[in-house]
Amino acid sequence: MSSFLDKVKSFEPPKEKKFLHTLYDGFFTFLYTPNHVTHGGVHVRDRMDLKRTMVMVVLALTLCYIFGTYNIGHQHFVALGQHTSFMAAMHLKLFHGLIKILPVFIVTHVVGLGIEFYYAARKGHGIEEGFLVTGALIPLIMPPDIPLWILAFAISFAVILGKEAFGGTGMNVVNIALLARAFVFFAYPGEISGDRCWVSGLEFVGTTAMGETYGWAHSLFDGIFKWLGVATFGDGGGAVVDGWSGATPLALAKGGWDNVTAHYSSLQMFWGGIPGSVGETCKPAIIIGALILVATGIASWRIMFSMVIGAAFMGLLFNAWGHDVQMDIPWYFHFYMGSFWFAMAFMATDPVTAASTNSGKWIYGFGIGALGIIIRVMNAAYPEGWMLAILFMNVWAPLIDHYVVQSNMKRRAKRVAVA
Repeated sequence: MSSFLDKVKSFEPPKEKKFLHTLYDGFFTFLYTPNHVTHGGVHVRDRMDLKRTMVMVVLALTLCYIFGTYNIGHQHFVALGQHTSFMAAMHLKLFHGLIKILPVFIVTHVVGLGIEFYYAARKGHGIEEGFLVTGALIPLIMPPDIPLWILAFAISFAVILGKEAFGGTGMNVVNIALLARAFVFFAYPGEISGDRCWVSGLEFVGTTAMGETYGWAHSLFDGIFKWLGVATFGDGGGAVVDGWSGATPLALAKGGWDNVTAHYSSLQMFWGGIPGSVGETCKPAIIIGALILVATGIASWRIMFSMVIGAAFMGLLFNAWGHDVQMDIPWYFHFYMGSFWFAMAFMATDPVTAASTNSGKWIYGFGIGALGIIIRVMNAAYPEGWMLAILFMNVWAPLIDHYVVQSNMKRRAKRVAVA
């Protein structure tokens, strides 16, 4: 395969063929490590280039995708009062989840990679690999029923203005996946806030909710399921059960922790069988992914650990203050709700937008943890806090590193003067 690609390679492509050369270069370096060698004995190159580093992050997200896809279907059927046991009708839940998440995944990559390819060809260099991780993260932090045209707008905004305007991969100031989510949150808040958006396949008329009519993809699978003699999508009614709300634990927490546990158990919130963004509910899947990133040296354990400390510290302060029912929520229960673990493992640790110095990483992570809890508890209009906290600290990360470096230089200068 490698010898065949070498034969068709164009080393000095004419101007009109640079798009083809960019495509070739991207495909070749995806399959094989680049044929670069080190001269002079100063630098060391190994096989873990940027593409393979990004692929490791995508692999660490695999369990989040598997569970999130299944949970899309589970929440849909729970709302309809069908197959309410988590392990019931697994085939229906999995395929419903696939029908919902695949279009989001495809649109994310077609739009994002299309923009990256265009800019790479314009600049005359290989395709940048940064969107491999961004494209894997975006479907996991969006509602399952997000309109695809809004998703395309958000990705275009984030990639063009958040990254390419600053020079491309490695030059962006803020996390691109979170910037896409922020665009949706502020431009189309009805699509990503409230209780209704987190459960797929429902139609709302005023305060009345009912199941949507299943589409051609569901009908296609129904034919297979009928042949196998198992439950089908067409079985049962389409009315949403009385008393269903779709509220997430964070929304319920505005009424205190007792209000949360009246709807969801701690075990449910830990394992993730609750409404929420696609990939942010299952804590064990996220923690396993975080351990993979730490073990491979891709993500900083300092940022993760300091973020836990910052969130716990601020939670304890609010417990001591006790001004309202949300401040009275025991600090450790904040780790059961929302997307803390996902933000800690896959968002805060972005090596481009996070602090780079070791001391800076402690400050950066602690700031995110503390600020996220402040936003969650004290902002009545925004029940979660990690998106805004990370974007805010992204902007401050270069300044944190600057002062850490300056402090180190002054300390060393004093040692030299004394010597």
